[in-house]
Amino acid sequence: MPDLAILGGPPVRTQPFPPWPQFGHPEEQLLLTALRSGQWGRTTGGLNEEFERRFAAYQQAAHAVTCVNGTVALELALRAAGIGPGDEVIVPSYTFIATASAALHLGAVPIFADINPDTYTLDPESAAAVISPRTRAIIPVHLAGGPAEMDALTTLAASHGLAMIEDAAQAHGAEWRGRRVGAIGDLGTFSFQSTKALTAGEGGAVLTNSQRRAETVWSLQNVGRVPGGEWYEHHRLGWNLRMTEFQAAILLAQLDRLDGQIALRGENAAHLDTLLGAVEGIESLAYPAQVTRHSRYLYIFRYRPAAFGGLPKPRFIETLVAEGIPAMPGYPPLHSMPAIVQALEARGIPIRAGSGAALHVTDRVWADEGVWLPQNVLLGSRKDLADVCRLGTDDDHAAGWNLSCWFWRQKGRCTRHPRSPLCEDAGPGGGWPARRPCAVRSLRS
Repeated sequence: MPDLAILGGPPVRTQPFPPWPQFGHPEEQLLLTALRSGQWGRTTGGLNEEFERRFAAYQQAAHAVTCVNGTVALELALRAAGIGPGDEVIVPSYTFIATASAALHLGAVPIFADINPDTYTLDPESAAAVISPRTRAIIPVHLAGGPAEMDALTTLAASHGLAMIEDAAQAHGAEWRGRRVGAIGDLGTFSFQSTKALTAGEGGAVLTNSQRRAETVWSLQNVGRVPGGEWYEHHRLGWNLRMTEFQAAILLAQLDRLDGQIALRGENAAHLDTLLGAVEGIESLAYPAQVTRHSRYLYIFRYRPAAFGGLPKPRFIETLVAEGIPAMPGYPPLHSMPAIVQALEARGIPIRAGSGAALHVTDRVWADEGVWLPQNVLLGSRKDLADVCRLGTDDDHAAGWNLSCWFWRQKGRCTRHPRSPLCEDAGPGGGWPARRPCAVRSLRS
């Protein structure tokens, strides 16, 4: 009887999940168009502007401005919102470092709020608790393609006169009450980095419904020039943060694929919800009805160690990875991230994380609970999904003994079969049943 892969047995999967990015003839042709034009930069080419028009329309925004990456997009949006030294910006602690570092690069101070335990997005009550007279902006993050609670956060921002900047790096095409994210607040930012659902390898964009703010962002990413001005006419200090025509070419082709990919990921996520829903100790995130379209950049589920004999989350993830399932632990909390702590300490500013001493949901999600699966898992077949929650036969039960029994065997007993090294689902005579339980369930103690 073979062991789990982590114990030396063969893995459930040896084939990779579908590759990312996906591309073909349209990308090739548009790249050749850009190449043969000889206009490789946005100052002379027209593909950036074409993509800006199409992407703004797709996200239901009045204006889009491209830039070199999503991190820069956040900083440009903050500058366009008038954020500067000493201003406080409320951000969730459970997000990529750029959400906070963009504020730090401006001399502003990120103030960390907790997340909703059902969605892992910014908790409006926690955000409200950290507002001070110095607060100038709030950045909800649409994590994994799931929109944050925009009704409550929009009301909160409006009632305190705060700029609302949506971090939609992971949420291309997602909707709150039928409105595409990134165009609900004052400004919205997107990333086109290699893993993103809309990608050119690198790139970013800022969306807004304000012409004034759009012109400010355009000027900042174009060395302080102004639309219609002369080449050497600079009205503010800016940078060369322009995206190339080659990136815009790829994005134009990728945009045509996006809706189909979102639909497939959504169907597969719903199927995975059903498969994992029967597994004690594994819970899908729960989104409110106002999330009318989740773009499913990631599939995130909650792991309950108590249902697995107290098996630590890192060991659980290590076990899945050994079986060929590309599980990830998610974001470490920013309020304890060394780079953030050191940056604030260098300015003599203490970390402000919630209204108390800790962000309990964020800390728990990182340490014990949150498990991520990348988007390419959701672009696979039903068989690929079955490998995540394996229903094998007697001939293909590659994971062998389940980890729950392995765990309890170390203590001299199995949870259900004290004298047997086999799993709780062992069939007559101690053999494997005709249908083996889900591979994730087999980790349950």
